[in-house]
Amino acid sequence: MKALLRICTILLAALPLWGCGIYSFSGTSIQADVKTVTINYFEYKALKVNPTLSNDLTEALKDQFKKLTKLEQVEMDGDLEITGEVTGYEVRAAAVTADEVAAQNRLTVTVKVSFTNRKYPEDDFNGKSFSAYSDYDSTNSLDAVEATLCEEIVKKLIEDIFNACVAQW
Repeated sequence: MKALLRICTILLAALPLWGCGIYSFSGTSIQADVKTVTINYFEYKALKVNPTLSNDLTEALKDQFKKLTKLEQVEMDGDLEITGEVTGYEVRAAAVTADEVAAQNRLTVTVKVSFTNRKYPEDDFNGKSFSAYSDYDSTNSLDAVEATLCEEIVKKLIEDIFNACVAQW
């Protein structure tokens, strides 16, 4: 009986959050009158080439919006619009041994994102830079670990971009 009473109390406390339309349990704060989103293809402008990264970023962002919002994805003129480009893709030494040899390398990906909210332009941002990295042992070649590293990096970038656009963190 006490458990039932607790559940009812929690549900009643949460009821106002459902009614107002701008809060959700996924952490988004999308206004109720925002219904659509356009996610444009992320162009690749980095010097070092990764042929799948642009597509991976674009599709992962679309999936994130599909999973965590009720927004309909449209090809153009959405209430929200996201445009981005990959501006950096580089490998550098992350840790050096006493012999001045790289023990670990770091793959860093940088993207520049512009966000437009056609209903609430005060939320817009233009050319905001996001960066994420993943380290790997220098005994491995980049080719051997690149797919796994990029998957980790894309997850980090998507979370940051999503939060900047609709969670306003």
